[in-house]
Amino acid sequence: MVLENRPLVHPDRKVTGFRPFKALHHFGKLTKDKEDTEQVFHIIEALKGKKGLHQMMDFVNTDEAKALIRRDEDLVSMLDDHDRWADCAPNSLARRYVEFMEREGLTAAGLVAESHKFKPKSERFDDMYEWYIERLRDTHDLFHVLTGYGRDPLGELCLLGFSYEQNHSPGVLFIAYMGARQMKKESGLSKPIAEALREGRRLGREAKKLAHQDLLRMLPDDIDMVRRRLDLSPPIAYQRALKMLRDLNPDYGIVEQQLAKAA
Repeated sequence: MVLENRPLVHPDRKVTGFRPFKALHHFGKLTKDKEDTEQVFHIIEALKGKKGLHQMMDFVNTDEAKALIRRDEDLVSMLDDHDRWADCAPNSLARRYVEFMEREGLTAAGLVAESHKFKPKSERFDDMYEWYIERLRDTHDLFHVLTGYGRDPLGELCLLGFSYEQNHSPGVLFIAYMGARQMKKESGLSKPIAEALREGRRLGREAKKLAHQDLLRMLPDDIDMVRRRLDLSPPIAYQRALKMLRDLNPDYGIVEQQLAKAA
């Protein structure tokens, strides 16, 4: 269905409320296998409630959203077409994104496939809510590049704190705080980790809503200019805590990346 013709919410869609016990069940699975990304989608769904629905409704009525909807671009294909961005400047958002994705062994399509393990086609609807949910998913790795948060465990947790303040998904904040709790216990670095997560939330509040921006049009631009345009400040507390974690364990964050690439 043409994007402009989609209803806001498909009549068959059921927007469920909070299911905390279901979220805890899936969080238990995630703690046993940190690379089991599917569990993240289950947790977010279990705690989603209706706030995201209301945020989508507000967004699609803006001029910015209407322009995106009219163009109806395939965000995933365009992000994964690395040759498309080859002529961009070395410090452009596009080149920094491509370097990040290739270094980490990631693709935008891979994240889509992971989300579809959790949510089969029968549970995905041709409505604007689905488009909005997919946009939040498909811009996740751009968030990493723009914010400066790595894919190490602390970087992921801080980015979740940032994302919560942007999109107000309780499941995201639940994962962030439960993960930080476990990390504090394992590392003994309670204060630095807490400060890094608080900083992530503050930076998320201060920045413009990243998923609401025309990010594809910004890809050729210098990344530092884009960050200033979007009111993004560097994550200083995160970098400080990251150094402490690596001082404790020189392999911190490396093992997780190697496992992800091998998967």
